[in-house]
Amino acid sequence: MSSYDVLVLGGVGVDTIVQVPELAVPPGDFLPVSPIRDYVAHSGNGVALGFHALGLRTKLIDFLGDDMLGAMVLARYAELGLDFSHLTAPNGTPRAVNLVDKAGHRFSFFDGRHPHDLVLPPDFYLPFLRRTRHAHIAGHRAAGAFADAQRLGVTTSTDLHAWDGELDWVWPLARAADLVFLSAQAAPERIDDILLAVLSTGRAQVVVATDGAAGCRVATRDTPQVRRYPAVAPERPVIDSNGAGDGFSTAFMSRWLTDRPIEECVLAGSVSGAFACGAPGTHEELITADQLTAALDRTRTRSAHTPT
Repeated sequence: MSSYDVLVLGGVGVDTIVQVPELAVPPGDFLPVSPIRDYVAHSGNGVALGFHALGLRTKLIDFLGDDMLGAMVLARYAELGLDFSHLTAPNGTPRAVNLVDKAGHRFSFFDGRHPHDLVLPPDFYLPFLRRTRHAHIAGHRAAGAFADAQRLGVTTSTDLHAWDGELDWVWPLARAADLVFLSAQAAPERIDDILLAVLSTGRAQVVVATDGAAGCRVATRDTPQVRRYPAVAPERPVIDSNGAGDGFSTAFMSRWLTDRPIEECVLAGSVSGAFACGAPGTHEELITADQLTAALDRTRTRSAHTPT
């Protein structure tokens, strides 16, 4: 028996959220805004907390700075009961400053303080990888775990975020994972071609591109043409889109890991992503298994009563 349902490797940091009227620099040299807040964040954090909230046995590992932000991360995980292990990061805890407009849209400035050659060593991650059913690899710092996971029979996933299909260093991640997520934002006119290229040149069984209010697109090895799925209407006002992609991917994977049909995976992901947009901050409010089940039931009921 494995100790974990999911091991998440990498992707921990802090977001500073600044709410602005619009994503543009106004005239003058200052602008009064709502209180500026820091949140424990980044993609690996969101995936791990999402799985944890859904009741999966989750382990998160990464580098972390021995600094004030690192202490903030450790306190957050202790509060939530998330199982976390880390190595000390020489350049401190990474962070981003995210501007969020009145419609909840985001633009992020990521500081990228880690050296490019800083990677999680196998002697650190292998003891955890041997004890998990699935590994989500959040970025190139843990890319070495793909080959080890395949050798151990552990399925893998990754999130390429707003990738345009061009950056060469992303392709090894895209081709190594069994399940690949990305955003259509960077190349909306080419996103179908990118999905099919990932599917045809790598080991992915499923490739998913989220597209905000336009829904998502999915290509699978069984049905390699790209299928489009509509978005789910949020049940509460949209406040902040930070964390919506991680909300989508964790709920999607929670179904995929139990061999549910793709349509059910997409619906779960869409409901969870919409839920995430209704809370301020990056990963402050995560949908639970009971909340997801109830929201799915309400969504199906509304769909059944909507005229076609």
